[in-house]
Amino acid sequence: MSTVPPPLGAPAFPPPTTGDVAPPAPPATAERRKPVRDRYFDLLRAVALFRVVFYHLMGWAWLPVVFPSMGVMFALAGNLMARSLKRPAVQVVRSRMRRLLPPLWLLGAVGVTGMVLQGWGPDAEGHPGWWWFHLLYWIVPLSDPPYAEGLPGVHNIIGEDWAAELAGPLWYIRAYLWYVLLSPVILKALKALPWPTILSPIALAAALEFGWVHIPFTRIDSAVTDFSTFGACWILGMAHQQGVLKKLPRYVVPSLVPFVAGYGLWYALTHGFKAGHDLDDIPFAQSLWSFATVMLLLHVSPSWTEWPRFLRRFDRIITLLNSRAVTIYLWHNICILTAATLWDQLWNIDVMWQHFSWLLESPWPVLVLVWMFICTCVICFGWMEDVAAKRRPQMWPDGSQAAPRGKPGAHRA
Repeated sequence: MSTVPPPLGAPAFPPPTTGDVAPPAPPATAERRKPVRDRYFDLLRAVALFRVVFYHLMGWAWLPVVFPSMGVMFALAGNLMARSLKRPAVQVVRSRMRRLLPPLWLLGAVGVTGMVLQGWGPDAEGHPGWWWFHLLYWIVPLSDPPYAEGLPGVHNIIGEDWAAELAGPLWYIRAYLWYVLLSPVILKALKALPWPTILSPIALAAALEFGWVHIPFTRIDSAVTDFSTFGACWILGMAHQQGVLKKLPRYVVPSLVPFVAGYGLWYALTHGFKAGHDLDDIPFAQSLWSFATVMLLLHVSPSWTEWPRFLRRFDRIITLLNSRAVTIYLWHNICILTAATLWDQLWNIDVMWQHFSWLLESPWPVLVLVWMFICTCVICFGWMEDVAAKRRPQMWPDGSQAAPRGKPGAHRA
C-alpha cells in the first residue's frame, strides 16, 4: 500500500484538530524596547554646556550670540518633559524633581558647610529666623538659595567671594524647577492654543522691558524675568515633541527667523550690548535671539538615532557631557575660580613673570586647568546624578562600558 506525500511546504505531522491550541509564546530573548536617544539633541546639549564654561571663563559678549546655550538647554529639557508627560503628570513632575534636586543638595552640603566655617550664620541677614527659613531654598529652590557675600579666599586655592561664584549657576536650577512644575499646565495650553502659548513668554518679556508690568518683589521678579526670557524656548521644545512645528510649511521658519533674530540683535546693540553688558543683561533681546536660534535648530533637527560618521569619534565625550550635565553646570564656576586663583600664583615666581608673562596672561592654560577640575568634580560628585536617576553609580559614564560590541550610539547616556 503506497502513501501519498504531503503537499510541498505542508508539515509532515500536522497538529491535532481537537482540543484547545495554545497561542505561540513570545521568544524568551525578547526585551522591552528601550527609548532611542536623539543624538542631535545630545550634540546640542554638549555644545551648549561647553560654551557655558568657555564663556564664563573668557567673558566674550559675542559668545551668547554665536550660540545661546541657555535657550538651547531649556528647549531640550522642554522637549524631554513633553515626551515624559505621556505618563501621569504627578509621576513625571516627581521624577524630574528627584533627578534635579539631589545634585543641588550635594553642592549645598559642601558649599553651605564651607560658608558656615568661614563665619556665615543666622546674623548674616539681620533676621535669624529668616536666615533659617531661606536655607530651605537649598532643599527646594523655588527661589534663589542664599549665600554668604564677600568671603575671603581659601589658602590661595579658591579666590575671594567664592560663595557668590558657587551660587551663580543656581538661577538655572530654580528656573528649571518652575518650568517642570508648570509644564502640565503649559502642555494643556499648548494643545489648545499652540502659538499664543509659545509666544506668551516673549509678550511678557516685552511687557517687563517697556514697563507695562512691574513686580515689586525681588524674588518673584527674578523668577518671572527668567520665565519671560527663556520660557518660549522651553515651550518650543515641547511644541517640537508634540509635532506643532511640523505643521508649519517648510519655508516659514527660514523666512521669519532672520527678522526676529535681527530685531533682537538690533535691540541689544542699541541698549548697551558690549563686554560686561551682554544679552543676559538685556532680557527682551535675549528672549528674541534665543527664540529665533532655537526655532532654527529645531527646524533643522535631523533626529539622529546613531552618530554620523564624522561625529563618531566624539561619542564618548558627548555622552559624558550629557550624563553629567547637571554636575558640570553646578560646579563649573567654582572650578573656574580655583583654576584662575592657582594660575595667578605663578606671578609670584620671578622667572615666570620676567620671561613668560605672555603665558601667564593667556586664558588658554586656565581653560585646560578648568576642565581638569571639572573632570575631578565629575569623579567626586557626579555619582549623585546616578543615584537621583536610580541607576548604578558610575565614576566616568562615557558609555564605553555600556556600548555593545563597539556600536556607537547604542548605549544609554
